[in-house]
Amino acid sequence: MVTLPGTGKNWLRYFQYEERRDTPSETINILLIIFSLVAAVTFQAAVNPPGGVWEETEDGKHAGKATYSLDKKGYYVFLIFNTLAFANSVFIILSLTHKFPFQLEIWTATVSMSVSYGSAIVAVTPKDPIHLRYVLITATGPIVLRILVLMFNLFLRKRFVKDTHTPPNPDHS
Repeated sequence: MVTLPGTGKNWLRYFQYEERRDTPSETINILLIIFSLVAAVTFQAAVNPPGGVWEETEDGKHAGKATYSLDKKGYYVFLIFNTLAFANSVFIILSLTHKFPFQLEIWTATVSMSVSYGSAIVAVTPKDPIHLRYVLITATGPIVLRILVLMFNLFLRKRFVKDTHTPPNPDHS
């Protein structure tokens, strides 16, 4: 067991979320920091992929394209999971900032950043439209998953939850 120095308390349990102790405002702020960092790191990885890009065009390797793309499977696994992390973080940021002031500016910034992310991927990825489609489909994953969960919850609620509201009886006026 890893303990906090001088306290004897388990640090994992100490730092876990507790509804009684942690306010919603603090929780939102922490989540915004975490997902902003994830968005920043994944964006940077798209702009500057692992291994960098080719400096010159030679032997079928094109300047400005990712060196990692020589390993097609590995590169597309990287792209898909990096895109999933980026899209999920953008989705969470938009969800957490819903009804915040400057909503138009928040949406403009996140959409612009997402388009820039997509442009960076297209710029450094060798021409292979079939694999890029998989990456774009992955980008919609967090939103589609959230919609499916909401629909499933609605289905369960309608199917299994009894209506506790009884209509007023017109005979007892």
